[in-house]
Amino acid sequence: MSKEIVVTVGIFAIGAIVLIGFFVTKSKGFGKFSASTLVLLTALILSTALSASGIMDSRLLVNVIMDVVGFAGGLIVAPAIDKSE
Repeated sequence: MSKEIVVTVGIFAIGAIVLIGFFVTKSKGFGKFSASTLVLLTALILSTALSASGIMDSRLLVNVIMDVVGFAGGLIVAPAIDKSE
């Protein structure tokens, strides 16, 4: 097997573990936070796998990571802003 295939399979395996951990530890139902977290995890796993396999450019991966960090920061800060009003 080529190096790209091994890295891609490894990333999907780690992603599967992360998603299983997400579903095991979350509370019942899908609220705004749970749905957003699931979308962010899925975007990170897929974009990382695509970049590792050479389908997606690494510069685009950096953009996806920065978008995820910004969106996650908004998820963390938004409840604090809502409570202060």
